[in-house]
Amino acid sequence: MKLTILGCHSAAPRWDANPTAQVLEVKGHLFLIDCAEGTQVQLRRFKIKFARIKHIFISHLHGDHFFGLVGLISTFRLLGREADLHIYGPKGIKEAVLLQLKLGKSYTNYSLYFHELESDKPELLFEDDKVMVTTIPLNHRVYTNGFLITEKLGERILNIEKAKELSVEMAYYSKIKQGFDAPDKDGNTVKNSKITFDPSPSKTYAYCSDTAYFPEIIPQIKNSSCLYHEATFLQEHLGLAKKTKHSTAEEAAKIAASANVGKLILGHYSGRYGDYDLFMKEAQAFFINTELAKDGRIFEI
Repeated sequence: MKLTILGCHSAAPRWDANPTAQVLEVKGHLFLIDCAEGTQVQLRRFKIKFARIKHIFISHLHGDHFFGLVGLISTFRLLGREADLHIYGPKGIKEAVLLQLKLGKSYTNYSLYFHELESDKPELLFEDDKVMVTTIPLNHRVYTNGFLITEKLGERILNIEKAKELSVEMAYYSKIKQGFDAPDKDGNTVKNSKITFDPSPSKTYAYCSDTAYFPEIIPQIKNSSCLYHEATFLQEHLGLAKKTKHSTAEEAAKIAASANVGKLILGHYSGRYGDYDLFMKEAQAFFINTELAKDGRIFEI
């Protein structure tokens, strides 16, 4: 998995700080997660190919998470896009997007599919033979979901030297990697476990958008490889966090520690702070493997 942060700040964008959007590259997919103002400019800036984006996941309908969506959809049209585009987001997102396209007489020349969400329980949104995406219901001022992206286990890894040693013909290699036993040159069955290694462990990325401190998510994100969790405020402004249903860096770290995740990435910083290292310091007191999101930063998961 490769995560590219396009924007990681809250509310009003600044010239040097973009609101929330990120791209996750996983098993051949390029998933766009949230789409604030300026997202398409950031995609250009970091040389991410528009045509590879076929699934967009919107956490909630606050502007700093989806106001860039209509512009991106329109640009896809100008570029002559033909591939289908799937958009997953709260109920109402279809109406919001189609109204703007209608008034601007800029309907797409490609198929646009909306998958509107309203369940308060985890819901499977996308699945193929390599990856699955599930909602993480959160606790914000409006209906909000995070997203859990999980790799499926890949094929077993062929031990070629051992296969040759046991006289297994190359014609069986593909089936062996799928987990099948194979015959040797004399017709004797060679157990799969003797000529393969276990596949690489699957990785899981948990994206937790705007939310109050919400320990209810811990069982679902348990043991995730990486957790992105909003940290709008520092603990000194806990009252504001509670009032606006956001989290502090300390609260995000406590979620990460309780869920035993591999890494915590903080983001969605309030513009009131000038020193983001304070977020790191506050979080690392509770979860040492914490890093800060930054526009343009890439994380290899």
